[in-house]
Amino acid sequence: MTLAIFDLDNTLLNGDSDYLWGQFLAQQGHVDADFYEKENQRFYNEYVAGSLDIYEFLEFSLAPLSQMSMSQLKQLHNQFMNECIRPIITNKSRSLIQHHADLNHTLLIITATNLFITAPIAEELGIQNILATEPEIINDQYTGKVSGIPCFREGKVDRLKVWLNKTGDNLADSYFYSDSHNDLPLLEMVKKPVAVDPDETLQNHAELKGWDIISLKDE
Repeated sequence: MTLAIFDLDNTLLNGDSDYLWGQFLAQQGHVDADFYEKENQRFYNEYVAGSLDIYEFLEFSLAPLSQMSMSQLKQLHNQFMNECIRPIITNKSRSLIQHHADLNHTLLIITATNLFITAPIAEELGIQNILATEPEIINDQYTGKVSGIPCFREGKVDRLKVWLNKTGDNLADSYFYSDSHNDLPLLEMVKKPVAVDPDETLQNHAELKGWDIISLKDE
């Protein structure tokens, strides 16, 4: 079975769901707006530059989850989906997903953004399989800590290998769509890497390697 793997932020989405969630929390008054927006921007800049300390970022980004109940978080996320996420799902992204679905390919999202944020987005996109950074839950409450390996850079490769062993799928005829040079470890592994509206580093690498380069932004 052919495996079609998709990065989420700035690939299937015309924006970054992790960054937008931070902005949303600040706008809703659930975090200190000035501090959170400053730190949120700093971490995003480090991600773009390829210098992000994923554990430092997760300590920051998962903390608000531990301060609210599951029911409150669910209500907030529903509002977040309507106001911030559905408007940045492009028609081209939906068409690409449908193209692979029509070919009976196995669809998988693999994202560094945590599962609380991304699981409902995957559901909205009609993709059942998702590998994401997993926030720790104890007694039906987020602890603010990460569980297992963060799904970031080489961590995506590690998490995918475990998933492949579990499902029996393989990368023999696989696609991976991504915008970011942070995903080069996984892009190098698949049969058909595709750069999507790539950053400069990935653009140059894709051109050198002869990879497909596409845009999923609606014109």
